[in-house]
Amino acid sequence: MRTIILLAMVSLAGCNVENDPAKDQVTVKYDEAKIKQSAATAGRTAKEVGKGIANVAKGTGEAIKREVGDVDVDVKVSRNRAETRDPAPEATP
Repeated sequence: MRTIILLAMVSLAGCNVENDPAKDQVTVKYDEAKIKQSAATAGRTAKEVGKGIANVAKGTGEAIKREVGDVDVDVKVSRNRAETRDPAPEATP
């Protein structure tokens, strides 16, 4: 879905529309050079946005590490109650 929207936007950027009300006609011309330029610009923008998101994530991770520091956790699992299960019934002949 995102690809379709992106393609539509890039196509519109390379589109020249001429309206001639006297002849009651509309002419649409696609400029391939403009479409390629718009696609390249969109690609560069997406790359810059991705880098920005990566920088924010990295900075957030570092801030969390500074705030929390190293935490050692020891977990001991044991059972404090006596075994209450009924023994298996013996087979009767």
